[in-house]
Amino acid sequence: MYLGIITKAFGNLPLPQALSEISSLGVHAVELGAGNYNGDAHCPPEELLADQSALRRFREVLATNGVTVTALGCHGNPLHPNAAVARSHDAVFRATVLLAEQLGVERITLLSGCPGDSDHSTAPNWVTCGWPVDFPAVLEWQWEKKVIPYWRECADFALSHGVPRLCFEMHPGCVVYNPPSLLRLREAVGTVVGANLDPSHLMWQGIDVIEVIRRLGAADAIYHVHAKDTALNDSVVRWNGVLDTGPLELVRARAWTFRTVGFGHDALYWKTFVSALRESGYDDVLSIEHEDPLAGREEGIRHAVEFLRHCLLTEPPAEAWWT
Repeated sequence: MYLGIITKAFGNLPLPQALSEISSLGVHAVELGAGNYNGDAHCPPEELLADQSALRRFREVLATNGVTVTALGCHGNPLHPNAAVARSHDAVFRATVLLAEQLGVERITLLSGCPGDSDHSTAPNWVTCGWPVDFPAVLEWQWEKKVIPYWRECADFALSHGVPRLCFEMHPGCVVYNPPSLLRLREAVGTVVGANLDPSHLMWQGIDVIEVIRRLGAADAIYHVHAKDTALNDSVVRWNGVLDTGPLELVRARAWTFRTVGFGHDALYWKTFVSALRESGYDDVLSIEHEDPLAGREEGIRHAVEFLRHCLLTEPPAEAWWT
């Protein structure tokens, strides 16, 4: 198992500088945002596909900095009931697949998206309860009429272009937001569907991440892993519950907050996390995602690298940042 970094946190830097900073930490794997909610500051697929010279220079920058690409990320909502949004997000997905084919990258990280409640909707409708009966009816309509047909066709497209793994992040607000919904999509579409296992979204839902690893691992359904923590504010949870719609930056008022690894769950938890992955047969990247509102990019990512190296029992680079 090895460490990678999602470059989104370095979006204000040119790609060569971002990769240079990442390499200086002794990390030599990256997950590149290719558009939609990820942004495409470092990896605009349509531009690179349209200009072979630009694509060659892009490859050269990666090689010069000694990094490999673990996945291209195009998290969006191609099922959006607003047709213009859906077309835009779908176009980014397809361009990302075509770019992955050119780069020899076999994994796309993404979201399932969420439709509306009918063909006349203007906004997504995320169904989270089974009563009144309107809600399960909407959910079945979404899956049968929108979700399954769309992703079946997309799976065929990905496979036809040499991308065998669509790595879905289980993200609230999407139809795939927990392990049962991920497995429902996998059963309907095929083994091209697997998990981009981001524990931070499962933690605040009250899901046992270690149990998830064991069950999804037994199904060979873990394709990519994010390293991001979540801290629960017990006082707010007791009063408000975990379904928090407040702004992410208002940390004191929220039930939960994304944190750098180790600031939501301790080292023993993360060592157990790593061990469970190994036991399940996963021996691949832990892709660090920095979205901690209480830590700057440099301090947050540096801490995550050091903390996870300890959990992985790996040696630091010869010239580590703390020497």
